[in-house]
Amino acid sequence: MRKTLITLQLIAALLTPAALHADEGMWTLFDLPDAVFNQMRAEGFAMPKEMLYDDSLALKNSVVNFGGYCTGAVVSPMGLLLTNHHCGFESIRSHSTVEHDYMLNGFYADSLGAELPNEGLFVSFTLSQQDVTQRLQNLGIDTLDAYGKTLLIDSLQGAMTESAKARDSSMYVEIDAYYEGNAYYATTYQRYEDVRLVYAPPKSMGKFGGETDNWMWPRQTCDVSVFRVYVDPETGKPARYNPRNVPMKPRTWLPVSMEGYKDGDFAMIMGTPGSTERYRSSYGIQEMRDAINDPMQQVRGVKQEVMKRHMDASEEVRIKYDSKYAQSSNYWKNAIGMNKCIDSIGIVRMKQAYEARIRQWADTCKDAPRKLDMELLGRLYAKRSEAMRAFTFFAETFTRRSNCEIAIRAMKYSNGMPVKGAEKSLRKQYVQFDDNSDKWDMELDKDVFAALLSNYRRQVPEKYHPAFYKKIDEDFGGDYAAYAKALWDNSILMRQGARIPVRMTRRMKKDLGIEMSMALVETLADIKLVIDETGDSITEQERWLCLAKLRMEQDMPHYSDANLTMRMTYGQVGGYSIGGYNSGYYTTARSMVAKMAQAESNADYLAEPLMRQLLDRDDFGVFNDSISRTLNLCFLTNNDITGGNSGSPVIDAKGRLTGLAFDGNWDSLSADIFFDSTLARCICVDIRYILYLMRHWAHADRLLEEMGVR
Repeated sequence: MRKTLITLQLIAALLTPAALHADEGMWTLFDLPDAVFNQMRAEGFAMPKEMLYDDSLALKNSVVNFGGYCTGAVVSPMGLLLTNHHCGFESIRSHSTVEHDYMLNGFYADSLGAELPNEGLFVSFTLSQQDVTQRLQNLGIDTLDAYGKTLLIDSLQGAMTESAKARDSSMYVEIDAYYEGNAYYATTYQRYEDVRLVYAPPKSMGKFGGETDNWMWPRQTCDVSVFRVYVDPETGKPARYNPRNVPMKPRTWLPVSMEGYKDGDFAMIMGTPGSTERYRSSYGIQEMRDAINDPMQQVRGVKQEVMKRHMDASEEVRIKYDSKYAQSSNYWKNAIGMNKCIDSIGIVRMKQAYEARIRQWADTCKDAPRKLDMELLGRLYAKRSEAMRAFTFFAETFTRRSNCEIAIRAMKYSNGMPVKGAEKSLRKQYVQFDDNSDKWDMELDKDVFAALLSNYRRQVPEKYHPAFYKKIDEDFGGDYAAYAKALWDNSILMRQGARIPVRMTRRMKKDLGIEMSMALVETLADIKLVIDETGDSITEQERWLCLAKLRMEQDMPHYSDANLTMRMTYGQVGGYSIGGYNSGYYTTARSMVAKMAQAESNADYLAEPLMRQLLDRDDFGVFNDSISRTLNLCFLTNNDITGGNSGSPVIDAKGRLTGLAFDGNWDSLSADIFFDSTLARCICVDIRYILYLMRHWAHADRLLEEMGVR
């Protein structure tokens, strides 16, 4: 690692995002500190500062938020967009059938007319950001409770959005909290809603290694999918899907580099990282470990075992649940790995030592926030610990996280649904579920729900058991499967197309699904009552703790926790060492062929014979790397990323695209709360690997030509 801006003499530098050490930091671009940019220049970045944010051709103009959960990179003058395969998973799945399984077999549209629209999918470009902290403070935000703050922010956000829409109806503004609510930035976005699927490799490539390799290194996954943004043909502005729409003409796009990289080369990643908690207190980290991660991985382990059994038995079921299973499994493994890192590194103890140092500083410094009370913060977290753990079990069992249609409908009904029917006649008003039967399987759903019901009862204190458990005992002899079957067979909630009257009759009140719905609402209210008693106070204390860190280290550059807004992180290409193991910093086609040979004992390494034929070569022509003399597949950088960065472009010192970020390594899964500069690595797919498969598997010459690759 190269010399950093500040020394690491203080233990605090290892424990707080305030310190710029190694290549830690998810930096906002509009207010990027000069010290940070100067360090980027020292490490090799060759472009002027304005090319990051201020210029009309700035790099940030080629990066989008993809669907609200990932990142994408614009790579052509016709709106072609690269993101990860797992980011496009649901879009690919939604177009798949048993006869045309694009998830399994891959997809390529050989013309613009063959590119597939995706209902509900959007991308957003970040147009600008500004600090509105002072504006909100002048409006009295610091005197309001949490609810009042939300109303005030919504009001200002609405006014700013109205002003933006007066310029262009596709623009909108979002105001987000930074530094634990000590600052607020407003971001202006432009949203495009006609986003079409262009290309996806077969699942064997896009998800190569499956759960075996997830969060692991070395990797060989070609984690990419390709989309295109379309606009109104007359105005060139964003528009909803219409067959007449044409490809957008972006202001700028990222040029593709075929030169590759070497150890120590500059690497920058731009994207929309989702959430980090590096300012969180030691008490908050304990809660994350014990009340969030632990129950999450426990419930998902139970659920996924049932799901996999059904998916293995039916191709139709597998297609329906591929995306749901992958998403569930991803965070299941993440929770396991994060808890392992929390304990092995000793993060709670290290945080406690740093907090002791803050207390010493606060006792002698007049700038210290006087409302900070660490003892109070500890008591507040302790008071809600049991309820928080119960809440995670509840959310994983009964809400959308369960992927269980019975539970989802019960919660959706109880939370209020759009009312249909005659406005002036209550008797004629009703609610109705959308027909989404193509997205679930009845037998899987019943089995998953039965398993989750049984598990919840064993794991959660009785005071948080919904009332329907008594009915399961009395009317079904404790048989959860029988109860689940009765819900599916008899409840109006599960009848496709049924109109459920708003005015509930006596008979409806005895409906099993509606009974369950009401019981879930009551239980959730009981849990949230305990959590809400301390929630505002915990938020305020965490805010004061963050402010104390900022003031104590005010001479250092600081970055805020991630919150799904545009960020930049810089670093270098390179591997890591741990316990005598040297990771290396890239993988080649030879390593993938070696894994393919293990397919008989591990189905995650199974691939079509054609893929082995394409990769089992000595020479890959123009796609060869100058160092390895073969095709490189994936590589490592020390960039600071998290969820939401999936699909983020990896950009070299000259502003060219060298790959896409898609994962982190197992040894640094605590990075959301503590960035370990020695071990934390970003796993990236090499752009040459992407292009090689596009050229030799899909024969997508038109796309390579469009990207300027000859």
